[in-house]
Amino acid sequence: MTPIRYTPAMPVALASTQHDPEGRLNEQIRRALPALGATFQHMAVQATCATQPGAIELLRSAGALVRQETTAEFNGLARLGGTRRAALELALSTGAEHVLFCDFDRALHWAEFHPAELAQVAALIGQYDFTVLGRSERAFASHPRTQRDTEAIINRVFALTGGHAWDVTAAARGISRAAAGALLAGCPDQSIGTDVSWPLFLLRAGGFSLGYVATEGLEFETADRYADQIAAAGGRARWIEQIDADPQQWALRVELAQIEVVAALPYT
Repeated sequence: MTPIRYTPAMPVALASTQHDPEGRLNEQIRRALPALGATFQHMAVQATCATQPGAIELLRSAGALVRQETTAEFNGLARLGGTRRAALELALSTGAEHVLFCDFDRALHWAEFHPAELAQVAALIGQYDFTVLGRSERAFASHPRTQRDTEAIINRVFALTGGHAWDVTAAARGISRAAAGALLAGCPDQSIGTDVSWPLFLLRAGGFSLGYVATEGLEFETADRYADQIAAAGGRARWIEQIDADPQQWALRVELAQIEVVAALPYT
């Protein structure tokens, strides 16, 4: 990626969804908030009703705009798109001209381990109405096979449907105010399938510029909050092996892939 000088005053908002019933992310929130605050003019977080109050307090004390859902209406893969839409709406309420949408656990990892790249990407997203933020070959390979194998199917279907060989399953996007308004008004997908339906909707609508950036910071982030389980398993590699040996994990990921593939069908 070509180095770009980042100006913190750029009107870029971070839009995130947050689900952490056990408070496992709280310490990482404390560590990563300075980098997030230096990168984004605004932070808007749509938190599930199960997210612990401690995390909400941490974010609000740092100046983040946080809205916590009062019910479990958007629980489950088939309803996650509702939470994502709400996060996007919340970010637009800040007046930002561009939004970097990213699940909050991924944003925390990115800010803690690759802060310079995150700032660079925040500066880049203004070049397009919609920027798919994917993963480098190394970053993609850092995930368990349960994710790599099933997400490869989704990415292949997106390429067949949208004509771009992009990694669309990292759930991170740069979105202009105009594109966000079009998505909220015209793309009703309420599922996790927004990974594919949002860019496909804009491609079909026409009049919007779309681009792609492969990143290092969107590497496997889940391990950050499971240090206890990793230690019990005998290390990170062994812990990932246990994930890949669990049929329930494969069932979850296959279900996710099916939802995303079905979300692409209206655009074929």
